[in-house]
Amino acid sequence: MAHQKEAASDSKPIESRYHELVDRLRSAEIRFNRPVGSVCLVAVSKKHSPSAVRRVNNLGQKDFGENQLQESLTKIKDLSGLSLSWHFIGSIQTNKCRDIAIHFDWVHSIDRLKIAERLSAFRPIGLKPLNLFLQVNLQKEPTKSGINPNDLLQLASNISKLKNLRVQGLMAIPKPSPDFNQQRQVFKLLRNMQADLNRALNLDLQCLSIGMTDDLEAAVAEGATHVRIGTAIFGPRE
Repeated sequence: MAHQKEAASDSKPIESRYHELVDRLRSAEIRFNRPVGSVCLVAVSKKHSPSAVRRVNNLGQKDFGENQLQESLTKIKDLSGLSLSWHFIGSIQTNKCRDIAIHFDWVHSIDRLKIAERLSAFRPIGLKPLNLFLQVNLQKEPTKSGINPNDLLQLASNISKLKNLRVQGLMAIPKPSPDFNQQRQVFKLLRNMQADLNRALNLDLQCLSIGMTDDLEAAVAEGATHVRIGTAIFGPRE
């Protein structure tokens, strides 16, 4: 029976999935006293076709997340006639920096000064500064990207001085947990870390990129400004 329910859910059209997810997000905003519409939904479109992106855009969605550079460049070109905001959410190698700096509006996954310096150097004159999140490895997991919390202060200090970048806040991908209170506790660590960073460096970082399908409500409760949702909108990846 569970398998049948899952199969039925997988067969839902994108439009139904999207509306259900947006309703869920808005309900969380209301539940946790956040202004309705204040949390940016980043629809993670990796491994999904340009036509799928176009269908979601037709519903009013503007922000899309990608983590495979070559795939995303083709998609961005195909959809260049639409007014979209592209977010790069994957790990970044030095040879990817030029294309990311040229074609993306946001990067959620900065954890090295060298990468930030290259992004700043390649950001074209005439474009607004590239918006960045500094990715923190909150639980110091060896298999995950992200800066060690102990090194965050120095990294933020250095990157905040780069002229073609704008550090907007912090990002993290915690260990999966089914417990709502545990999810909140981990996200609260990042929120407090950002507040400490603002005080120490006299910054005004306002954004937190936290929350995916299984911990969306906890993220909203702890101040998420951006949530990254893929499968719940687009269905299983092709």
